Amino acid sequence: MKLIKGVKTKEIKVNMDGRGRLAEILRSDSDIFQKFGQVYYTTAHPGVVKAWHYHKIQTDYFFCLKGTARLALYDPREQSPTRGLINEFVVGERNPLLVVIPNLVYHGFKTISKEESIMINIPTEPYNRENPDEYRLDPYNNDIPYDWARQDE
Repeated sequence: MKLIKGVKTKEIKVNMDGRGRLAEILRSDSDIFQKFGQVYYTTAHPGVVKAWHYHKIQTDYFFCLKGTARLALYDPREQSPTRGLINEFVVGERNPLLVVIPNLVYHGFKTISKEESIMINIPTEPYNRENPDEYRLDPYNNDIPYDWARQDE
């Protein structure tokens, strides 16, 4: 798959033994690390879409900790060589993948498992409650050529 300019992925190695699992999601000495803003998680019930939004400043590092989600990205940037490109990743427990989403790229996700998905985000900036760096579109009524209503997952 051709990635949107600035998008990066990192396969996460899960270490298992008789006690359980351990996996490093992001390290400050990794080549994909930029800087730390905060860590938070968000959840979505089965079939729920949380989309579309982008940030002017921050980069997001998305990881699905529990369940399975379809993470979609859209590049609207006029000067980008990948303008108009969509990237789609199925992420979750069976595909532990960290996805780096650059600023100005729309993104969102839909839970496609029968259980709630838990997404961890490690953005490069702390959330500014007075002036949020967040710009939203309706998930279904917009000009992005992507169909969240797909039922083939």
